[in-house]
Amino acid sequence: MAQGKRLDWVDTAKGISIILVVMLYAANSVGEATGGTGFLHYVIGFATPFRMPEFFLISGLFLSAVIGRDWARFVDRRVGHYLYFYALWAFILIVVKVAIFSGEPGRALSWLGWAVIDPYSMLWFIYVLAFFSLTAKIAHAMKIPHWAMLAFAAALQIAPVDGPGYAIDYYSEYLIYFYAGYVFAPQIFRLVDWFISRPLAIVGTLGVWAVLNGALVFLPEFKAMPDHFEMGYAALPGLHLVLALVGALAVCITAALFSRFDAMNWLRYMGQNSIVIYLAFSLPMAISREILLRLGLITETGPLSAVVLLIALISPLILFWMIRKTGWGTFLFTRPAWAHIPGTPGSLSAKAKASPVPAE
Repeated sequence: MAQGKRLDWVDTAKGISIILVVMLYAANSVGEATGGTGFLHYVIGFATPFRMPEFFLISGLFLSAVIGRDWARFVDRRVGHYLYFYALWAFILIVVKVAIFSGEPGRALSWLGWAVIDPYSMLWFIYVLAFFSLTAKIAHAMKIPHWAMLAFAAALQIAPVDGPGYAIDYYSEYLIYFYAGYVFAPQIFRLVDWFISRPLAIVGTLGVWAVLNGALVFLPEFKAMPDHFEMGYAALPGLHLVLALVGALAVCITAALFSRFDAMNWLRYMGQNSIVIYLAFSLPMAISREILLRLGLITETGPLSAVVLLIALISPLILFWMIRKTGWGTFLFTRPAWAHIPGTPGSLSAKAKASPVPAE
């Protein structure tokens, strides 16, 4: 498959993932506010085994292309990149939500301090992603066999890890998917290559998977509460890991099917800008939810969650478009030169070397 087509399905898979991520927060936050549940709660319930694992698996697919770089370049691109956006947006969200909206500036200082060691709210994804990349680099430098790292990561996922903070919990639960994406990237690409020209095989395979995944999630009992879920058999240790990996591959195959149609380019565009949506959806989601609740035009949890979801997905893209048009606020989604490690591509020193000042 051509590299362009390969990237098309990867971006489409990211698009599916970011919609599911925002859907979770939209459904849960609206459910908590209304005290009820809606149809999106059941959509998210179905996707619970693979919603975040797929995001991490996709994030690991291209790690092999950079894992051999020198430490400075690797850390700059795969660690510093994510920590910059985490620090920036954690500061923005805490100041706006806690200091301004809640009117508790003193409490905001406490949140900012804790955010250094314990990821703030939904930003935990990019926080732990930085440490996943660092883990893979250390394992590569120490020549630890892939099978050993996979076994270690799988054991962490299955074990009932309950650390002193969310960072350890998230690290333990999701490392396996990132590392599996890194190690099995060639096999995953070959699998998608095989399916991408066989739409009937895709539909049949996805049909069987959907039935099995749904049965294991909703049986023997699925509890959808306003702000969280309790799955059936899918929650069992070990089985949950298998369902997550299979579900992540199912999303990749679904993306291969969608990437065949130009009408689905909007989904690919969302995937290309998934980091923009991920960083900025929280504020428009919260604001739109409060406005709609006060207006009382939509009272049912399901439709209200859907409207909030749509606003939360589109608003960051509008903001991104405005930034590109005006040139103001580029630091929100593009790491500035000063935030790079000196001497690495994109840094101030690298730019100085590339464009030397003429001698006087």
